[in-house]
Amino acid sequence: MRYGTPLGVVDVAGPSMRRLLSDGDRVLVRYGAPLRPGAIVLFRHPRRPDLLVVKRAVGRRPGGWWMLSDNPLVRTDSREYGAVPDELVLGRVLLRLAPRPAWLAPGRRLERALRGRPGRLAGRLGVVAPFAEEL
Repeated sequence: MRYGTPLGVVDVAGPSMRRLLSDGDRVLVRYGAPLRPGAIVLFRHPRRPDLLVVKRAVGRRPGGWWMLSDNPLVRTDSREYGAVPDELVLGRVLLRLAPRPAWLAPGRRLERALRGRPGRLAGRLGVVAPFAEEL
């Protein structure tokens, strides 16, 4: 990480990332960080710019990033409001600070090695297999 990279702390509210993050968790965000599919992202809601949202970036689509909840029961994501334009994407969530610290942004090699493998290590590092409906 370069010196001078802006970092911030954000509180999570709601159940949409329940498999990984819970209501009340506190996360560290690296603003302006490059994204890749699978990253957990902070962005402005496309229809309510005053609302900050944390979701998983699934991939690029026409018009921006396709963002989905980790909780399959919550549908307030790109299935509702479409792709999120690049200018609304603020940064990448790096780690959960509280209540249980966990790194959520593994390097590319580690992420590839863990993708699709069940286990606690993959979950603790934020490498979560997408649920079938999001593909």
